Amino acid sequence: TEAIGLYNIGQTCCLNSLLQVFLMNTHFTGILRRITVPPSDSQKSSSVPYQMLLLLEKMQSGKQKAVCPNALAYCLSQHRVKLFVQYDAVQLLLTLWNLIKGHLKNPELIEKLSDLYTIWVQEYMVCQECSFETKRNSNMITLPLSMLDSSCHLLKTLEECLQCFFCPEELTGHNMCFCEHCGKKTPFTQSVKLAHLPRTLILHLKRFCFRRSASTHKLCHYLSFPQDLDFNAVLTEEQCQTDASEKASWQYELFAVVAHSGSTDCGHYCAYIRSITECKWYCFDDSEVCQVLWDDVKCTYGRSDFHW
Repeated sequence: TEAIGLYNIGQTCCLNSLLQVFLMNTHFTGILRRITVPPSDSQKSSSVPYQMLLLLEKMQSGKQKAVCPNALAYCLSQHRVKLFVQYDAVQLLLTLWNLIKGHLKNPELIEKLSDLYTIWVQEYMVCQECSFETKRNSNMITLPLSMLDSSCHLLKTLEECLQCFFCPEELTGHNMCFCEHCGKKTPFTQSVKLAHLPRTLILHLKRFCFRRSASTHKLCHYLSFPQDLDFNAVLTEEQCQTDASEKASWQYELFAVVAHSGSTDCGHYCAYIRSITECKWYCFDDSEVCQVLWDDVKCTYGRSDFHW
């Protein structure tokens, strides 16, 4: 009945933030509650979905303000997930996703998990000299959005980032590709068309990028994002490869924001999650949980000196 925090057991703010987003998603926990309990103690201790289920039940059964994710952390360490280190949220998210999916035994639950998070696109490559075209279907768990356009100018809104991702790119000069019909390297046009969006959509803003010196740099400029997002209003017909019935479900309501403060070398993660039952926003800062306003959530992107 109340939002419960997770204790930081040593640089686990990133893990805690992601766990809160997973476990506050009722569609995900609906899948989690249907898993088969592993038969032996060793299998139980090494099963990521089972340990996530135990953590969820622990959070829901007690009245303490926070619980300790020790058992799950130990389980992750058995699968070579290093503890007590700084993580990038998307890197850790994909690791968790692969472990959860890999440990599910029920094909129906695996399919439900995939349907809940998997994005499908079609990738096109067209030779500019002979118009030879190749295409392939591809899927991903997150939509990685650059915060810079092709001219390295800063993008100001989430909608601009989406339009930039699906904008065709010219591959010329050193980026030319080999054309089988022409028998040589030629300029190509590369594009991505959206085919399917899942029930829960994860957008990844690529704030960490490489400078020419090969050092990592964080883009800290402010970027606005809406509470409601309709892909039909953002993308053109040419950027989509699907029918009208599919597009009818391309409307989203913001559920959670995982935000990073600090630099590339040192920082802190926090999760802002909207309660489905109360329609109120909460800030999950490890063991501390407090109610916040939408104006607080909007401030999370673009301040390197932000204090939670």
